Amino acid sequence: MTSAVAAAGVSKVFNPGTPEEVVALDGIDLEIATGEFVSLIGPSGCGKSTLLRLIADLVEPTSGTLTVNGKTPHEARLDRDYAMVFQRATLLEWRTVAKNVQLPLEIIGVDPDDRERRALEFLRLVQLDEFADHYPWQLSGGMQQRVAIARGLVFDPALLLMDEPFGALDEMTRERMQMELLDIWRSTGKTVVFVTHSIPEAVFLSTRIVVMSPRPGRITAVVDVDLPQPRDFDTREDPRYYEKMTEVREALRAAGVGGS
Repeated sequence: MTSAVAAAGVSKVFNPGTPEEVVALDGIDLEIATGEFVSLIGPSGCGKSTLLRLIADLVEPTSGTLTVNGKTPHEARLDRDYAMVFQRATLLEWRTVAKNVQLPLEIIGVDPDDRERRALEFLRLVQLDEFADHYPWQLSGGMQQRVAIARGLVFDPALLLMDEPFGALDEMTRERMQMELLDIWRSTGKTVVFVTHSIPEAVFLSTRIVVMSPRPGRITAVVDVDLPQPRDFDTREDPRYYEKMTEVREALRAAGVGGS
């Protein structure tokens, strides 16, 4: 089976050869299997988001090889193999919820009737179909983020890239969103690559956690999370959950992340 993501010796240097040179990533070797939920965790500036952007073809690696579904990131982007969800929903305030979700389909020229049908299908998946005719400013932050997830899924990408999508939410909303994301992951079979600073979030969501060092970002550990599926609120009370959090925390300390 083709890996969803395969990186071999990937490095990224910004402003090479200048006084502003920054080595963001150094020697990244990582393979993510189709259907996995993999979280990237590490301190601010360690290159988590840079790695996500390399996968998304938003920046190019300085060295090494990177494939997405067996293709170059550029080919995968042209084939719409992935969608990206950011920390903020970035919805267009003058478009309804349904029209925001339809936007990627509109851009690629999908028939209007089909756009409407697919938008409602994915709004139903995130339990927001009754808000299809509302505007973003009429929704809570968590609801807006669910719209952004529906927009990302509407053209059926194989891979979902998520850059701290719940970072701006309050703790209760964040926990509900984590549950909903796991439901979507299980029901769709997508591969998810998820950037977070939160150890509890990474442990609750992931099948594996990639631990990264301070800049230049290197992978220093990969923690398998063998908590039973499906996960629910009781998972957070499982002694194994706390053991895994301790394992990730110790891996971060070993990587030189002070106080984690």
